[in-house]
Amino acid sequence: MTPVDNEITAQLVRDLVRDQHPDLAEHPIRLGARGWDNQLWRLGDDLAVRLPWATVSADALLHKEHAWVPTLAPRLPLPIPIPQRLGVPSKRFPRSWLITTWVPGTPADRAPVTRAFDAARLLATFLTALHQPAPNEAPVSRDRGGLLVDQTEQFAEALSAATERGLIDEPAAVRAVWHDAVAAPPWTGPPLWLHADLHPANVLTADGTLCGVIDFGDLCAGDPAYDLAAAWLLLPDGIDHVHEAYEPAPDPATLRRARGWATARALHGILIGDNGVHGRPGGKPSWGPPAHAALRRLTATVR
Repeated sequence: MTPVDNEITAQLVRDLVRDQHPDLAEHPIRLGARGWDNQLWRLGDDLAVRLPWATVSADALLHKEHAWVPTLAPRLPLPIPIPQRLGVPSKRFPRSWLITTWVPGTPADRAPVTRAFDAARLLATFLTALHQPAPNEAPVSRDRGGLLVDQTEQFAEALSAATERGLIDEPAAVRAVWHDAVAAPPWTGPPLWLHADLHPANVLTADGTLCGVIDFGDLCAGDPAYDLAAAWLLLPDGIDHVHEAYEPAPDPATLRRARGWATARALHGILIGDNGVHGRPGGKPSWGPPAHAALRRLTATVR
């Protein structure tokens, strides 16, 4: 994270809305959450305002969501935040911002899935609907949904850091999952639409199962294995139910790559969680427990 010097208050949000979208200015405003890239402020009961605050790339991510998410939303079976209005940079706030629909629920890093079978079915249905061929002009990512082998250096650095901090008991088992995934044949199908950030903080739950998916800022086209990794990150068990319900059924190579991506994402979550526990910049304590649980699931078969 690269903190940006923007002090965001309820009054600032109200002023921005009044200046650029005055028909919404009388809605109550209250803080919803401080995310990785944006702060989220409730705007009445049905809307939310997202403003960049902690990364320099957040503006581009918001523009991407505004451009692409409305075309994808109608086919998705879970509620998602749909962009409604785009705010432009001004003297009050020198960055772009976005008004979206509000999706109720609690992030899965704070309210984990307990109804695993039902959540598996919902996740598979959501990914099946999302994972359709993307147009040629769809955005691509430099580090998500591409070749797994390209992330080998980053994986090694994360594993080394987690091991040095005493956060990993069996680094050899973690490394074995990664090596198997990298050795799997690459994706040869067309680039598919990916959410590309399906970790527990971006998936909402209610009554023990999934009720929404948020934060499409990393939306891109690529290998569906990247999103299929979410099964290990989100579900306490029943991961096979995701693969059985997903269409078309993923081949063994895709599942091996998904395990590799899940391992890398779990290491990332473990480090962010540890940073949060120790008060380091960018840390989020709630990310640690689900990431540790995911890594235990991933390495259980290689011990």
